Amino acid sequence: MGSLELTTEGNTKFLFFDYFNQAISMIQFKSTYSRSVLSQLLLLTVVLIFIILINLDFIGEIYFKNQATRTGYIVNSSIIILFGIGLSRIIVLLLRYAREEAALAKFIRNVENEMPRPTDNISKNSIITRRYTSVLTISKHNVAVNHSALASTLLATESTRLSLPKFISNILILTGVFGTIVSLSIALLGASNIIDSADGLGNMGMVIHGMSTALSTTTTAIVCYLFFGYFYLKITDVQTQLLSGVEQATALYIMPRFTYQTDSMLHEVGNLVRALREAAERMGQVEVDFAEAGQHMNNMLGTYADQVGNLSDSINEIKSLLRLGFRLPE
Repeated sequence: MGSLELTTEGNTKFLFFDYFNQAISMIQFKSTYSRSVLSQLLLLTVVLIFIILINLDFIGEIYFKNQATRTGYIVNSSIIILFGIGLSRIIVLLLRYAREEAALAKFIRNVENEMPRPTDNISKNSIITRRYTSVLTISKHNVAVNHSALASTLLATESTRLSLPKFISNILILTGVFGTIVSLSIALLGASNIIDSADGLGNMGMVIHGMSTALSTTTTAIVCYLFFGYFYLKITDVQTQLLSGVEQATALYIMPRFTYQTDSMLHEVGNLVRALREAAERMGQVEVDFAEAGQHMNNMLGTYADQVGNLSDSINEIKSLLRLGFRLPE
């Protein structure tokens, strides 16, 4: 099937869009998936803030009061900063993928509306527009389009966008472990001073501080990891869903416009041969019908000649009777 720009016959154009209208229901794509994940993120953030507010006194006791060193502040701040950076990156990616989903949905609507260029009124930097332009450029050079290579390149490019969230997801829980180890080291140092010192009760606060810091850093890391890990999985789902939609749109709406594959060509040739065979059979039947019609016409001409001969004899007989009746000369 040729491209829309090269179509010259109206019937071919209608068949082309009939094919698209039948294929439109085959694509599995959610145009609001990113926005739903953003809504979940906002809702869970509000719930988390509410839980922190109603337990503010308890959190103050664990994180801020009776801190003998700055270890808890440093480790917990590092965990929260990493969490904030990773979450900010996820929000930016969700907003970007929301725009990409909207662009892909608009591309599909443009195809449904039979627009000559489905990428009209769509951002030139969107994934679907760049994919359409790539296939169009390759086809203009009369080169076969390798859909697998395009899909692999897009997947590799988009995977790099998740490098930072993936790194933070991997190390976030380790920061809690690191804080726990440091805090236990402080507690052990305090215990060592208790043993070595004559007045050991003076260093008991250091032991309690180390145990408290270990608890606070572990709690912070676990809560941040659970929250961040869930939305890291959701952003990977969003990316997979979007790329799947792009590849389906490419296979259903873009590739048939500009490319010819060997299998499709053989299928078209088979359909052409089948149509030619049916046309030949119909022409043979028409020839038989013409032969029968000619035979009928010959029979009709013979009958007409006999009738004309009989009519001539009847006219001569009438003339003879009239001549005899009126006694006319020969």
